[in-house]
Amino acid sequence: MLDAKFGGGHARRALIQYLHTDVRPMLDGKYSDAVGRELHSAVAEALLLAGWMSYDSGLHGIAQRYFIQALRMTQAAGDRLLGGSILSAMSHQATFVGRYREAATLARAAFTGPAGSLTPTLAAQFRAMEARALARLGDERGCDLALSEAERQLSRRTVDSDPAYIAYFDEVELAAEFGHCFRDLGRSVQATERGAGSIFGDGLNNRSDFFATMVLAESYLGQGEIGRGFEIALNALQLGEGLKSARCVQYVRELQERVMPGMKKAVEFRNFSEHACGFRLWKEAVGDKIDLNGS
Repeated sequence: MLDAKFGGGHARRALIQYLHTDVRPMLDGKYSDAVGRELHSAVAEALLLAGWMSYDSGLHGIAQRYFIQALRMTQAAGDRLLGGSILSAMSHQATFVGRYREAATLARAAFTGPAGSLTPTLAAQFRAMEARALARLGDERGCDLALSEAERQLSRRTVDSDPAYIAYFDEVELAAEFGHCFRDLGRSVQATERGAGSIFGDGLNNRSDFFATMVLAESYLGQGEIGRGFEIALNALQLGEGLKSARCVQYVRELQERVMPGMKKAVEFRNFSEHACGFRLWKEAVGDKIDLNGS
């Protein structure tokens, strides 16, 4: 909850300290095989979250180490479904840092690894990750097929069919994936149509709402509706005021890069920039570059 509401940088250190001081001694204890499997699955979930929070903080090398540790825990637990989710997270990160083919391969491995035991929601999320990578590669047909399969799988979900850790992935999250993919493919009209349903607006998913709102803003800019685009971008920057997230800073930087020279001459951009410069994420985006390789 803290991660989704305030970003990975908010509570990352607290989680990591907990893993070292409380969780590690548990693994060295004595327990039955059944308890051991449950313990290793629970630790894998915590490590997965530590990986996500490190990734969100721009610490990509550290994030990868946590993801790999989490995978090892799922192997000890025999938990192939959770292992698939970790591969999917690694795919998400690979797309973010520009390793698109690797990202597609990881997403396919997430999908094929658990095979017939996949739940509809997990299958949908894994396909969506593949689509995100393919969109960045410019593979429109492959992306469309993956998105269509993700939508079909999600329509089959039932209340009790999924592990708790994937419950977050719903129609709103899938709409955000459509928005990202269509934006990256240059299909701005479709991005705004599908992206309109990608915002929670509940105050609990501020980072997801920030991403979706920023993608929506970029999509309107791509259509030439700069007034609407800059208006929505200001809404995103407002959402981002309480977020500690290097990914959010990168999204702002990408928006800045999408503002064409002609747009900067427009009165809409001047009005926007006057307000934008007062927001923390905008200031961070024009400052030091994010180290995508991490440390």
